[in-house]
Amino acid sequence: MGIALGVIGGVTNYFSGFWPAFPLYFVGLILIFGHFFFGPLRLIQEYLEAGDMDGAEKILASIKFPGLLYKPIRSVYYTLKGNVAMMKQDFDGAEKMMKKGLDLGMPMKEAEGASMLQMGMLSMQKNDLKQAESYIRQAIRKGLPDKENESAAYLQMCSIMMNKREFRAAKDFFRKAKALKPTTPQIVDQIKQLEKYITRIPG
Repeated sequence: MGIALGVIGGVTNYFSGFWPAFPLYFVGLILIFGHFFFGPLRLIQEYLEAGDMDGAEKILASIKFPGLLYKPIRSVYYTLKGNVAMMKQDFDGAEKMMKKGLDLGMPMKEAEGASMLQMGMLSMQKNDLKQAESYIRQAIRKGLPDKENESAAYLQMCSIMMNKREFRAAKDFFRKAKALKPTTPQIVDQIKQLEKYITRIPG
């Protein structure tokens, strides 16, 4: 649209002079600037929420110069690329992108906490429990965007503590997760499954 307005502005400039064409040039320039500086990240979020990975990847691929994005937007861009890679089970690629996003700094503490939680889950997928614990503890300290993420973090910590045979801590994290009363089916199912075993363990 920005390019089209620029062309229309050029035609208007040729036939009617610069000032009648100026608004077209101005709006066209803003649209082009916005495309490179902010990118179409809102569209990507819509695709992700709808579970349309192909659509999300196409939008991400349309950003040819991520280095030109405004720094907080660039951070979100790499985080979203990490999310896409994670959903495709590309854990190494996801970790690389998520780290880039975190290194740039997230626009909100809750978003940083959510990224830390995802990094922790990636570490758990790679069976690096020490690194997973570090990331998830940081996520809890920084704050998470909602009770679903918070509950997921406590459940992950419960699992890590059980693996370390620190049963009292495991039970404490389980109680915290359950007290949040999450509604996400996957988390609810995890709580039900854990509840069968948590009462039998010592501590």
